[in-house]
Amino acid sequence: MNCVLKNGMVYINGEFVRRDLTVTEGKVFLSSPVDSSSFAVYDCLNKYIFPGFVDVHVHLREPGFSYKETIKSGTEAGASMGYTALFAMPNLKPVPDSIENLKIQKDIIERDAVVNVYPYASITIGQKGEQIVDIKALSNQVLAFSDDGRGVQSDSLMEQAMKICKEQGKMIVAHCEDDSLLFGGYIHDGEYAKAHGHKGICSASEYKQIERDLKLVEKIGVKYHVCHVSAKESVALIRDAQKRGLDVTAETGPHYLVFNDMMLKEDGAFKMNPPIRAEEDRLALIEGIKDGTLSMIATDHAPHSKEEKSKGLLSFNGIVGLETAFPIIYTKLVKTGIISLERAIDLMSVAPAKRFNIGKGIADGEIANLCVYDLEKEYQIDSQKFISKGKSSPFDKMTVFGQCQMTICNGEVVYKR
Repeated sequence: MNCVLKNGMVYINGEFVRRDLTVTEGKVFLSSPVDSSSFAVYDCLNKYIFPGFVDVHVHLREPGFSYKETIKSGTEAGASMGYTALFAMPNLKPVPDSIENLKIQKDIIERDAVVNVYPYASITIGQKGEQIVDIKALSNQVLAFSDDGRGVQSDSLMEQAMKICKEQGKMIVAHCEDDSLLFGGYIHDGEYAKAHGHKGICSASEYKQIERDLKLVEKIGVKYHVCHVSAKESVALIRDAQKRGLDVTAETGPHYLVFNDMMLKEDGAFKMNPPIRAEEDRLALIEGIKDGTLSMIATDHAPHSKEEKSKGLLSFNGIVGLETAFPIIYTKLVKTGIISLERAIDLMSVAPAKRFNIGKGIADGEIANLCVYDLEKEYQIDSQKFISKGKSSPFDKMTVFGQCQMTICNGEVVYKR
């Protein structure tokens, strides 16, 4: 595809500049072609052009659970909001714990994905936490290893996995949850749980396993990334590890930055793991994204069927997020002055791409992965109109600003409003 994007405010090297972009032969160039007669021309006046968003934490549910989501529906949902790269979590059937099982997933990605999809291999066979996968054999097939959905309970097993990942130059992407501290809880162990008779999940179930892992990271020197951080203690531990020079990054999600546990409703749209925690946790997470402790915003997009999300706060864990993340961050954090637009783009595109080494944003001669946004567009989120098969969102009916107009992935228009 050959096209020119004219008059847009383009995010280049950490700042916005007004300029024309050319997309040709799959790459982006910071100029207009000498002869544009054969090029499609898009006027982006009063629009913003961002590097394509990167979500390092998405559940695409295929193979095994296509009634919840498919790679096609999930990537189309992402494309509609400016995502050009999604990292697919391994809680699938079969689990991508071998070359053979991973190939099943990769074949579907090759056939159906409309944006780039990077699958994780699991850390343990079947995600059972009993035996490590053949990390060496899988290393040239994936960028990182994760057992997301479950914490690795065995200290020695996690240490062994970290040692092999260190040898192979691969990252551990950790869902941190100590099962021995759950006590049957299913929402945050806070004021809402006490007031409404719910069983709570203590923050220690998250941060104690992060604490364990960080000791192993210091001992071994492996690259390490923490999934869906929700607790203030977790932020403090990660900040301290980074100050000590450990190769550690972490993400949080829009729902943890916007809600606290006193905003919960008896609705499956508010049921996820880790749970929405207290206001002091929310404020600590905001400080974490402001000071760089938390360098990425990921959705943990986790679709389920309507029935699975129909049991209130006893529903399956997981909400959808790809079709709300940027407008929520822009409306609730950027327009309110909590973070800058530049910081939001860094959190949602630049930092995750850099950490996982999948691109350098909008730069001369780079692969064209970008999106065009109208930041003045105001609308109400309607989860029933989501492209995703999942419709369960705590942001449903919220009024937001920021609408994606176009997404270009690998030089091709994959979404246009």
